[in-house]
Amino acid sequence: MTRTSHSSRATVGEEASPEPVTPDQTMEAIVQRRYGSPAVLGLERVDRPRIGDDDVLIRVRAAAVNHADWVLTTGRPLIGRLAFGLRRPKERVRGMDVAGLVEAVGAGVTGFRPGDEVYAQVPAGGFAEFTRAPAALVSPKPANLSFEQAATVPLAANTALQGLRDAGGLRAGQRVLVNGASGGVGSFAVQIARALGAEVTGVCSARNVDLVRSIGADEVIDYTRHDFTANGRRYDLILDLIGNHPVRSCIGSLTPTGTLVLSSGTGGRVLGPLGRVVGALVLSRFVSQSVRTFVGTPSRENLDLLRTLVESGKVTPVVDRSYPLRDVPGAIRHFAEVHARGKIVVTL
Repeated sequence: MTRTSHSSRATVGEEASPEPVTPDQTMEAIVQRRYGSPAVLGLERVDRPRIGDDDVLIRVRAAAVNHADWVLTTGRPLIGRLAFGLRRPKERVRGMDVAGLVEAVGAGVTGFRPGDEVYAQVPAGGFAEFTRAPAALVSPKPANLSFEQAATVPLAANTALQGLRDAGGLRAGQRVLVNGASGGVGSFAVQIARALGAEVTGVCSARNVDLVRSIGADEVIDYTRHDFTANGRRYDLILDLIGNHPVRSCIGSLTPTGTLVLSSGTGGRVLGPLGRVVGALVLSRFVSQSVRTFVGTPSRENLDLLRTLVESGKVTPVVDRSYPLRDVPGAIRHFAEVHARGKIVVTL
């Protein structure tokens, strides 16, 4: 389906006539017009995004699938629709992580020029041939990564960094446990925690034990055989990316001054993980440990730091599988049903 934009060039006494959109002003994109299963996503030809003075237009070479794409596709938990559209999504093109080439820059942008290799976390629009991003949130792509690898970094690695360093206050020498260590955020969290000087324990399924050990975990717990909340060990920081244990049990696995950081989790159809988070914050008033939650925010400074960690070899993306742009529905379905090892990539 093609959408046509019109501009008026009428003179006095003349009726405005439409100016056709030429092929070089359009692009292919994955468009969502209603909530539902990944089947609601379809490949369409639409207008390219227009950039403002402080924006960068990126020719997307690769994008990555995140939990947010599943939430925004399905419209669940329902409470989230207060922010992203009650009856239908406000933003029609999914995708928040991209890597590619600068196609054009706004009049106020001085740090980039056409042809630069970049990566970024964008508010929406990543599953498309072109996307718009504020220049303040764009960073040069790590030189040692392909576009496919680089696209996996922005949202997931930034979430891991903010959860560990900012919400968790991670310090060198601490004992850290990552629950969900083989997933997109978790695989970055294990490596970032090691890079920051922590002793890391990863929790994952049996099929991912070798993977989590290979990316730097000092110890790996197979949750199908052992419950980390019942083994008597204590950690300075637990980053819980799954939400499959009672909060009280997680707190019991902390040192007396330890910190539990809650991120993501599923929860119910209406409130999602919100009920668990609220209950955890209430409980924290009655214990010596800290319970914290956070909302990850895009940051060029963090992308710059992550680029340094990647180029030094301390952090390496884990890519599970790649899908072409036309099969984004399959990529998101794989994310939800198979529980990917690391990240799922969309290539263009």
